[in-house]
Formats: sequence, C-alpha cells, structure tokens
Amino acid sequence: MENLLKCGRCRSSFYCSKEHQKQHWKKHKLICKEAEKGQLPKEKPEETPSGSDKDTEQNREKISPEQTDSASVPQTTNTEPPEVGDKQEEDPSSNDTSKPNGQTSSSPQKLATEYIVPCMDKHGICVVDNFLGQEIGLGILENVKALHKTGKFTDGQLVSQKSDSTKDIRGDKITWIEGREAGCEKIRFLMGRMDDLIRHCNGKLGNYTINGRTKAMVACYPGNGTGYVRHVDNPNGDGRCVTCIYYLNKDWTAKEHGGLLRIFPEGKAQFADIEPRFDRLLLFWSDRRNPHEVQPAFATRYAITVWYFDADERARAKEKYLTGAGEKGVKVELDKSSDPS
Repeated sequence: MENLLKCGRCRSSFYCSKEHQKQHWKKHKLICKEAEKGQLPKEKPEETPSGSDKDTEQNREKISPEQTDSASVPQTTNTEPPEVGDKQEEDPSSNDTSKPNGQTSSSPQKLATEYIVPCMDKHGICVVDNFLGQEIGLGILENVKALHKTGKFTDGQLVSQKSDSTKDIRGDKITWIEGREAGCEKIRFLMGRMDDLIRHCNGKLGNYTINGRTKAMVACYPGNGTGYVRHVDNPNGDGRCVTCIYYLNKDWTAKEHGGLLRIFPEGKAQFADIEPRFDRLLLFWSDRRNPHEVQPAFATRYAITVWYFDADERARAKEKYLTGAGEKGVKVELDKSSDPS
C-alpha cells in the first residue's frame, strides 16, 4: 500500500507499479474518464505485519484542565487543500510521482466527503499529505519553535501517574494552545482548517455528532531516544472520538530519526506505521479501536494534536464527573476551577 500511483484521468484507480498499470490499461481504458480537477490525497497509511497485539491501555492521554471544550466546532472559511496525489498522464506509460505543494480546486468539503469519510469508515485511520502547503507549514513550525524556546513546555502527564516512572512511559514535552495567544496565529490557522474538515465530515463519521474539541496540544520529543509506550487515547468514554494530529518535521526519515507512530487497529493482524512527516495530517478513532505508540525519536519531533468530542459521550462523561460516578483514576475536568487535584 506504499507509494501508490493513480490513473491521471479518472484518479480513482491505484497501481503499485507502472508495469501493472500497463497490463490493466486495455480493460481500464474502457471505463476511464476525465474526472473533476480536484486531487485527492494518498491512500491509507502503510501497513506491515505485526508480531504482537498486546495492549498497554493503562497508559493513556490525560484529560487535563487545559483541554477545555470549545462551545462548538468553529465555522471557518474554506481554503483549498493542496494537490497531493501521484500525478499520471493519460498515457499509462508515463508516470510523474512528484507531489507538489500547490493548492488545487478541490474544496475542504470534497476532501472530507470523498476521501476522509470513506477512509475512516473503512480503516479507522486516514492520512492526508501536504495538507496546508510548504509556506503555511513553515509558518506553523516557526510558531511552535518560538513556543518551545519560551520554556513553557512541561512533561506529558498520565491518568495514573507515578512520579518515578512517567518519563519511562512518555518522553514528550507539551503545552496547550487555544489559538489566541500572541505568536500562535499560524497554529490558530491550522486549528481552523482542522475544524473545517471535521465540520464537513460531521454526521458522516460513524454515529458521532461532533460539537466541540480540545485546545491544541503542541508536543515535542527532544530527540534523545524517548517515545510513548502503547496506549489508548480514550479507553473509558471521556467524549473524545477523533484524534487529529499535524506533523511538522522536515526531511524526516524513520530509518535515521525513528519516531514512527505505530497504530495497532483492533481485530486486525497488521499495524500501520505513520512517519511524522512535515505537513502531514493524521486522523484516527480515539477509542480502543486504535491502540498506538510513538517509537523512540532520535531527532527533535514536533506534532500538534486536537481531539474532537462526540456530544452525547461528552455529556455522559461530564455527568459522571459531576456525580462522582466516574471510573477511578479518570479525570474529566470541565475547566480549571473544577480540577479536583
């Protein structure tokens, strides 16, 4: 499933090599037709056979006081996502696998409904490469690096935290961003584009009704070989239904830098390895369907994560918290003033 090529006319047929495409051309040309100009992103993430499916769900993302709900998924203006598909000329003997960062006429609505929704429905995981383009991506990276220099990043936390073992479980430094902070204008722009996609997906992603999200968690692995052991973001129904991660790492290669996000889809014999490449957007279900880990990173690794809430599950989680009926060790804060710690 890696580095697939698309038919340049209909852009709906995928091939693993030029040779196989040539072999199929006699049949395919009978149904191949010019599609609309919009380009869709690369197919699902790479999958490799897994040797183990043991879960360590005791380590998971903490719902901290900083992760306040938004009142709703903001209604932001549309911009066109970049061209990311492998381009192929009408003649199947000619393939250009370049992936320019230029914008195309494909709208966020088209990207959401024709690619993200079907991909999430089928795989529970979706990768969008070249999401915002080189210039905007570099602007976001500058915001993040400036934040990092302020010293406001703190050690990532766990639900059941043990002071002597936390760094053995997760080695990232994090800070929470609302988007209105000085020097975070580009991060706010990214959050708006994420909201755009989710708004267009809403009502089509599983049975969820998404009505809010967390702040953005900006995370940095310092490159000293730390990672994050296998965990589930939302194993106990705290309301999060979709995890949305944007990566900011230029010229990243897993062989040299490590830092893969490895997802172990529930009930499947394969795992999915996602490199944290620059301007890559990753979406996946936040619950027990997608245990995942961050493998040791040997270069500075930046990512921005936003979690989207299902309205019903979030309401139930708040009710559990307010009535004291929540599961032991699971914190679902409403705001800073209600933090019981």
